[in-house]
Amino acid sequence: MGNLTEIKGGSTLEKKHPVQLSEHIVEIVSDSGEGAQKCGQSLAILSAKMGNGVWTVEIIPAEIQPPARGRAGASGIRVRIGAKKITNMGDEADLIVALNEQVPYGRIDQGAYRPGTILLLENKWATDPSEDIRQKYMAALADFKTRGYNVIEIPMEDECLKIVSNARKGKNMWVLGMLSN
Repeated sequence: MGNLTEIKGGSTLEKKHPVQLSEHIVEIVSDSGEGAQKCGQSLAILSAKMGNGVWTVEIIPAEIQPPARGRAGASGIRVRIGAKKITNMGDEADLIVALNEQVPYGRIDQGAYRPGTILLLENKWATDPSEDIRQKYMAALADFKTRGYNVIEIPMEDECLKIVSNARKGKNMWVLGMLSN
């Protein structure tokens, strides 16, 4: 079949081949307490053990225990990985993993992203029971696309729940696995 892989149901996916990059900036952002910083620290350690240069900067919310799903309450980490020694945090991120659609906004206001940045977005909010949350999700999704971000919606919680009973206590490690694969 060459560059195609057969999957259940008879459809096919094109095989993706690794692309070597000289450096890449990844940000993982979430509500406070969801483990984004631990996820990024683990990614940095794994990358450094592979011989890469690494620089990390934690994204600390301005408030202690900020309300969930708030734009100013984002917690997370920036991980800059390179084939050579890395000496600073870099400029705009290449890849963002966001556990909800509100947390990237604080970083957007700081100029941390650029058109073309890839945004891996938890999509569970699109079907949330709250009409307000669903509307905010759809508005943010449209806004991200208008800004030129390459948005990829991912059912992170659904996938995580296949492995653990409480996604809030395991989603960060699921994200680490996704980024490491």
